[in-house]
Amino acid sequence: MTTHSLLLLPGDGIGVETIAEVERLIAFFNAKSNTARFHVERDLVGGAAYDAHGVAVTDEAMDKAQKADAVMFGAVGGPKWASVPYQHRPEAGLLRLRKDLDLFANLRPAICYPALADASSLKRELVEGLDIMIVRELTGGVYFGEPKEIVTLENGEKRAVDTQLYTTHEIERITKVAFDLAKKRRNLVHSAEKHNVMRTGVLWKQVTTDVHKSYAPDVKLEHILADNCAMQLIRNPKQFDVIVTDNLFGDVLSDEAAMMTGSLGMLPSASLGAPDPKTGRRKALYEPVHGSAPDIAGQGLANPIATIASFGMALRYSFDMGKEADLVDQAIARVLDKGLRTGDIMQPGMTKVGTSDMGKAVETELRALTV
Repeated sequence: MTTHSLLLLPGDGIGVETIAEVERLIAFFNAKSNTARFHVERDLVGGAAYDAHGVAVTDEAMDKAQKADAVMFGAVGGPKWASVPYQHRPEAGLLRLRKDLDLFANLRPAICYPALADASSLKRELVEGLDIMIVRELTGGVYFGEPKEIVTLENGEKRAVDTQLYTTHEIERITKVAFDLAKKRRNLVHSAEKHNVMRTGVLWKQVTTDVHKSYAPDVKLEHILADNCAMQLIRNPKQFDVIVTDNLFGDVLSDEAAMMTGSLGMLPSASLGAPDPKTGRRKALYEPVHGSAPDIAGQGLANPIATIASFGMALRYSFDMGKEADLVDQAIARVLDKGLRTGDIMQPGMTKVGTSDMGKAVETELRALTV
């Protein structure tokens, strides 16, 4: 029997509650499967780690993350930690995980379940059946480029600098991930950048074109300016299959795409590293797109579907359990088809449930699907 090691980092706010629903499914699969089991460890991250240790993530937690087959992450942050030193802010824990594990490829699917088409900000005909994969470069660009500073000039004014920086290698590896995904989907990649005003955009377009010719000439490639991509996502989102873009634009475009699905509480994500030369496995961290939502934390109101779906992505991309991942997706769809809704996706005539009841309902449908 194969044993998969999984590190749980619930973090802050509703992350604690939604990760608990993933633990419910882990227990289900451990009891059900005759071929694979999950060995689970837990640790602190974000504000919880700062309260206990004075840092957003400890070296010990990082060591666990390095050794694990995958990391399940909840959420970090909240007003409680608004005044902590910048380098110890809760978000610094997530940034260190991404950087130290070299999780350069962020996969953010935007899927609109048919039962939620009317909950979208857009018209049903624009979003029903929507299935987009946004591939965001995660460890480079303006979030990590140096210099990054605020300085006081001789005249007393302040000047802030953030540096956008990309190398050929960074662009090559993220575009290869996008082309690989497209081959298993609808064979279409849109590369979004700003080559008209940014030198990094010029390089991004050049490198993506070269990779396409040498690595995936059978995949259709379209270049699109990032601002036009944002407009087209609202105008006609189903024209897209895979969108590959840099760290900053990926952050913005993936949040925009998220709202088409009805709620940020519905969106999972995966952050992947490079394949290990010996085993072929990638370092990986899976997390919901939503934040810690401190306004509803501890009340049992959070939507756990994004975190559950993130676990489904872990099954698919880290544990070679594609069949089980499909079952998780089917279970979520069946729960929604039966009219169960958390507050963020509530619709007239539906049944409102809390975090735990939604997680239990997904487990119930999983049991029915695996009889």
